Amino acid sequence: MRIEIHKVVVKKRIRKDLREIAGLIDSMRNFGQLTPIIVNRQNELIAGNRRLEAAKRLGWNSIDAIVIDKDDDIDMLELELEENIQRNDLTSDEISDGFTRLEKLRNPSFLRRILNFFKRLFQRIFRRKK
Repeated sequence: MRIEIHKVVVKKRIRKDLREIAGLIDSMRNFGQLTPIIVNRQNELIAGNRRLEAAKRLGWNSIDAIVIDKDDDIDMLELELEENIQRNDLTSDEISDGFTRLEKLRNPSFLRRILNFFKRLFQRIFRRKK
């Protein structure tokens, strides 16, 4: 669901440092919001403070959110901690592999371009016959 940003209530947070928010802002500008924030029924933020702050800085009026049925301070703190602890960053090898694959897709070899041309050609031919 979408929620108006000005209606999200941000209380005391575990994470004090929003770290590298400029990168998240660029990502959200280019790709949109990939993961919703999490709020309770009173619109109190449980998880996603960096995403919320990035959306504010982008001038967005609303943001994707998951509303959960948690009002207890213990439950909300456990969820905030869990959301931040369980996320794993990619290793440097995984990042390198990903960018290598992306570069190959963006700049295919001569043979790959020929194969892609024929693939698209056959796709067009067979779509028209349907």
